[in-house]
Amino acid sequence: MKPPDRRSGALVRRRTRLAKAVALAVVVAGAGGVSAGRASTAPTAADTPSCQPALKFKSVPFSNPTAVNNRFLPMPAGLQMTLEGRANRGGGPLPHTVVFTVTGLTKIINGVKTVVVYDIDTNEGQLQEAELAFFAQDDARNIWSLGEYPEEYDNGVFAGAPNTWIASLDGAQAGTIMLGNPQLGTPEYLQGFAPDIDFLDCATIFQRDARTCVPVKCYSDMLVTDETSPLDPASGHQRKFYAPRVGNVMITAVDDPEGETLVLTDIKHLTGADLDAVNRQALKLERRGRRVSDVYRRTRLAR
Repeated sequence: MKPPDRRSGALVRRRTRLAKAVALAVVVAGAGGVSAGRASTAPTAADTPSCQPALKFKSVPFSNPTAVNNRFLPMPAGLQMTLEGRANRGGGPLPHTVVFTVTGLTKIINGVKTVVVYDIDTNEGQLQEAELAFFAQDDARNIWSLGEYPEEYDNGVFAGAPNTWIASLDGAQAGTIMLGNPQLGTPEYLQGFAPDIDFLDCATIFQRDARTCVPVKCYSDMLVTDETSPLDPASGHQRKFYAPRVGNVMITAVDDPEGETLVLTDIKHLTGADLDAVNRQALKLERRGRRVSDVYRRTRLAR
């Protein structure tokens, strides 16, 4: 099996390729309990990320964290976005598709109720990754990333989930995926940090008032972010284009060997039986995560 690619599965974050080469043990012991309070253990100096959080997580109020209505990254339950493009994963540029669905589920992480996003990543039509990702919006409409459970697949067969991270566990820190008031000149800010799996994402505001066309339609007044993984400088940068009241509609690469490019090809809002079906798929990952991941089994159940 080729080394895990820890780059873009979910549309709202980037991942470094420096996954540690560790074997995944499938454990069937029962899940341990986790307190709902926010953890207070701080990482050591050696585990401090090079980019700093835009805000101190502990000081941020979350009055209604699952009502994610940020102008550039809304996440209503049932939102499903499909982006298609190409990426070089070792065999030359190949067709690549990401389907991002906001489920009707929530999960409490580090004392905050989060929205559960179900994310499917395929290469040439074959499943490469299935993931649960967790987001919450604070009272200033900053959107926080509080963890990921990414399942990896080899030739369509489940191969493990060694790159799971959850804010407050094992030194991992939540980061800001989208600012509530993004402005040019904002200092580089942390999007997520997990020292045990060499995960560190940082971002800057690259452009305001951009315009671009994708298969769905043309958009204006767009926000563009520039994202990088300081632990893996050879991976270059990703530029992500966010349309107002829509979300991430395009991803481009700068000095990135994978050259991943994606554009929005479909957007819909699932309801009823369609949303229920996605919720069931997400809960299937939830149950498996509690069996196979030492990190994930320490979390509270998604509901």
